[in-house]
Amino acid sequence: MPVKFGKSAVQINRETKKKSISHEYMKQKTIDELVEFYNENKKPKLRRKVKIEIERRNKLGKSNIVFS
Repeated sequence: MPVKFGKSAVQINRETKKKSISHEYMKQKTIDELVEFYNENKKPKLRRKVKIEIERRNKLGKSNIVFS
């Protein structure tokens, strides 16, 4: 299962009363959003997830970000 970035949200169509769930996954975020979030002092657990995602993209050749 993919790594989540944020909470899932339930959207309800008012006309048909049907529910649809939207998930916020780490792989959907852009590099700029991930780097910006990593540089802010947020929750350590989520910050670690962001670092792992950036390292994964480095291995695939999609980015070139080095952590010191």
